[in-house]
Amino acid sequence: MSPKPIAEELFTWPSDAPQLIGARCPACEAMTFPQQASCPRCGAGMERHLLARRGTLWTYTVQSFEPKPPYDGPAPFVPYGVGYVELPGELLVESRLTEADPDRLEIGAEVELVIEPFRRDAAGDEVLTFAFRPVTA
Repeated sequence: MSPKPIAEELFTWPSDAPQLIGARCPACEAMTFPQQASCPRCGAGMERHLLARRGTLWTYTVQSFEPKPPYDGPAPFVPYGVGYVELPGELLVESRLTEADPDRLEIGAEVELVIEPFRRDAAGDEVLTFAFRPVTA
């Protein structure tokens, strides 16, 4: 049993310095996450682009109740932070946050990408997902 990503080509794994895998349009420079084959702005073909590891917490909330089915997260449900992270010069990414206490989250705070356990699959393998955590001084 070995850890595995929640989806292929979502983030670099294994890696000591993981990055989200997005796409960049060589024609108009639009970026997307997750990656996609054609540009949503001009229709050109997209190229794989590794996104910045650090960004700024743009906004957030705390998911304090279990989402409606088909929720496939950890059981029992544990509240978690979710927010938009602005990656400098790239785009906004919606992501889980490692922190769920609103008193410890701050809009404008620097955050960094981490890979963390999400749940176990039917075979008992650990499934990994990405999240952003506050950068501490």
